[in-house]
Amino acid sequence: MRRVRLGPSELLFERRADGCVLLRSPHALGEYPRKLTERLDFWAEQAPARIFLAQRDGSGWRTLTYRQARERARRVGQYLLEKNLSAERPLAVLSGNDLEHALLQLGALYVGVPYTPVAPAYSLASADFGKLRYVFDLMTPGLVFASERGAFRKAIDAVVPRDTEVIFELQERPVTPAVDEAHARVGPDTIAKFLFTSGSTGMPKAVINTQRMWCSNQKLAATMFAYFEDEPPVLLEWAPWHHTAAGNKGFGMALYNGGSYYIDAGKPLPGAVETTVKNLREIAPTWYFNVPRGFESLLPYLKEDAALRQNFFSRLKVLWFAAAPLPQRVFDEYNELAYRSCGETIAFLTGFGATETAPHAMGRMWPTEDVSNMGVPPPGVEAKLVPIEGKFEMRVKGPGITPGYWRQPELTARAFDEEGYYRLGDAFVFADDGNPEAGLLFRGRIAEDFKLSSGTFVHVGPLRARLIEHLAPLARDAVITGEGRGEVGALIFPHGTIDAQELENRLVSFPSTGSSNRIARAMVLDEPPSLDAGEMTDKGSINQRAVLSRRAALVEELYRDPPSARTIRL
Repeated sequence: MRRVRLGPSELLFERRADGCVLLRSPHALGEYPRKLTERLDFWAEQAPARIFLAQRDGSGWRTLTYRQARERARRVGQYLLEKNLSAERPLAVLSGNDLEHALLQLGALYVGVPYTPVAPAYSLASADFGKLRYVFDLMTPGLVFASERGAFRKAIDAVVPRDTEVIFELQERPVTPAVDEAHARVGPDTIAKFLFTSGSTGMPKAVINTQRMWCSNQKLAATMFAYFEDEPPVLLEWAPWHHTAAGNKGFGMALYNGGSYYIDAGKPLPGAVETTVKNLREIAPTWYFNVPRGFESLLPYLKEDAALRQNFFSRLKVLWFAAAPLPQRVFDEYNELAYRSCGETIAFLTGFGATETAPHAMGRMWPTEDVSNMGVPPPGVEAKLVPIEGKFEMRVKGPGITPGYWRQPELTARAFDEEGYYRLGDAFVFADDGNPEAGLLFRGRIAEDFKLSSGTFVHVGPLRARLIEHLAPLARDAVITGEGRGEVGALIFPHGTIDAQELENRLVSFPSTGSSNRIARAMVLDEPPSLDAGEMTDKGSINQRAVLSRRAALVEELYRDPPSARTIRL
């Protein structure tokens, strides 16, 4: 294993009489800034010529050093101050990751103007702009930015009020004393941004992100990735800034630790992953994040291209996955490729969190053979595990937790328990009941679980993950059925055109131990999941409940006896 300096994983453990378990680190979280732009000021003085941000421009890269980023962010901040923006009238950015978006964000942070990055898919991949309209009704932006007039014009014309100003180019103004005065007023309780949840369990919610949340979470991350103190991180990321994983964690880690953040215009999709591959031939990251599908899409290229492998693994200290379960075979193949390339395996780590936790709430900072192990709470996070149906519901507390949802007090009240712990809504079990420090295994969303008519509980998350991995690459995704019925079934979203007989053979060979995890019937769906209908989030993840509700007639057909021609009976 390549040597890397990581943070502590010790735990203090308390079991209450009511069955709840409390977990926290014995180490206190160190001091952190009052506002994240203190780090921009710091690095602009300490490492002015170091590349902070970079974006591909033809055969090379457009770059911003820390000094340049600070100077331009202040000029952008001056422009934003002149627009009289506030939490009631925030800045909204409709387009994706680029240098202009980064400077708008930094300028807003510097002068205390809340901003909300909106999923570009709400403008570009939607037929009715329903989610975009929902966002605007809730947020009432005072200024809107989009990087491409033509691409976003239809959505803007349909949704943005006519009296709301829209800009398509970055605006800067000469700095006046008002910028420093505004910067001085920014403190821990200042709203830095509003981030929308993905909507995997309902309509997206606007999560309030304060400076305290972001700064404390970055201190937490710097504690866990202690090697950042020895070498400022180099990151190459495609993940969008309207999600907390990149918008808070990745972007924040570069800024907090004086690192370099290369914007990757690629995506883990056919025809787009090649851009990521091109970038990875040039940029050797020291910390690399991707979603499981992204890691999987890179595998063929890493296997075939020795020079790509050599560059990718040359300086890498940590591989980090999140957002979905990682197939065990992918995990194993990366270990093998790293060893073949450099004679060492790379720490392949993960953690767990949510938009509401800024996002780092748990972390596994050690090697494991079980990729569902999410680790333990780090310094700065207290966890409460509440027993439920043989598992534990995870709840967390700490300075990195949101104060609530914007303009939705009833949702805020339901999100916290009587002791002030935020309800993550996810289930876990201990990897080793006798040793809490061995970590917690993720067992899916509690809201997705259901009972069969026999009273047997079906734990949807782990079952769905195993089924998708078993069917790979035939199935793009699947939805588990069977609530109140006698047996478990599956609705399968195919990956292109598939061989029906091969799929049936795979389903027959799917291992099970009883009625709770045996797929007894299945159906391949012709229509892909719909973003507009809420069946799919902009991240591409499935909203199980929405699919079951919208396709209730297909579920009925699935359980019809005798079975229809489309039903695969197993």
